[in-house]
Amino acid sequence: MHYDLNHIYDPDIPECLNDFLNYLGTIRGKSKNTIDGYKVDLIMFFRFLKLYRGRVANNQDFETIQINDIDDNFIKRIKLSDLFAFISFAENYRSNGSYARARKVATLKSFFKYLHGKAKIIDENPALELESPKISKRNPIYLTLEESKALLNSIDGKYRERDYCIITLFLNCGLRLSELCGIDISRIKEDTLTVIGKGNKERTVYLNSACMKAIRNYLMVRNQDYDKIKDKDALFISKNNVRINKRSVELMLKKYLEKADLDTDKYTPHKLRHTAATLMYKYGNVDIRSLQKILGHENVSTTQIYTHVDDEKLREAVRSNPLSEEDI
Repeated sequence: MHYDLNHIYDPDIPECLNDFLNYLGTIRGKSKNTIDGYKVDLIMFFRFLKLYRGRVANNQDFETIQINDIDDNFIKRIKLSDLFAFISFAENYRSNGSYARARKVATLKSFFKYLHGKAKIIDENPALELESPKISKRNPIYLTLEESKALLNSIDGKYRERDYCIITLFLNCGLRLSELCGIDISRIKEDTLTVIGKGNKERTVYLNSACMKAIRNYLMVRNQDYDKIKDKDALFISKNNVRINKRSVELMLKKYLEKADLDTDKYTPHKLRHTAATLMYKYGNVDIRSLQKILGHENVSTTQIYTHVDDEKLREAVRSNPLSEEDI
């Protein structure tokens, strides 16, 4: 029997951290990627605290500091000033930008809320007054329509149909990388596709004619070696006849970006998601709430970055004002 465990007990971390990570997976329904992110942040936090409190030598390699001896008494002595010191350490000694520090603040808030409200280990929550760093809004990085076409036209080789289908779905549907790799054939029904998004939430994705044609063409090639395929329901298959992984998709995209003379450092699978959203907003007259649903964003504030990308549309709106003529 296969067990899909979000977190397997780790003897190298504190008991309360193991319990918290299990809580995130079983009760909160967080994805493995999210849980892994929390784990990395909190391991760094505990290592920092042992260093900060003089529990280890200053010259000890940070990555080798053991934290499995941290107990409830240690946890109870953590104060707000310790949290501020950790965020300062992340900025000054780990070169964390505002986004990375904001994630660490969110991790600490969630962890101490659990310790106080669920585990009942602490009587007061020291993270209540912890503020997130101010993040300046950044416009999304995306391919233009012409660059998107150039990328599609660069695809060739032995896996052409598969790679063309992958990039077509990215550019038309705004899928996350994990969502694309996880597509099952059984979840495709005519022009709809069901994917598992962030937080294990199910989302319906609508397929346009370009996507459906790309899928049909790829399946004809894929199914020629059907007996060799180990993951029969996986849509995208690697050269080893198993479900394709995220790293393979990243390397494949990099190869075609180079062929299309596009910046391989600037564009990633996630930037193709930005591209799909931008093209929909720019050319499809999609309102922000519909775009939020298409992308599977929990908060509309995440989607609102796409409202800042089209300066030409703003210029045209000003030009169309009936009072815009110089001589009236």
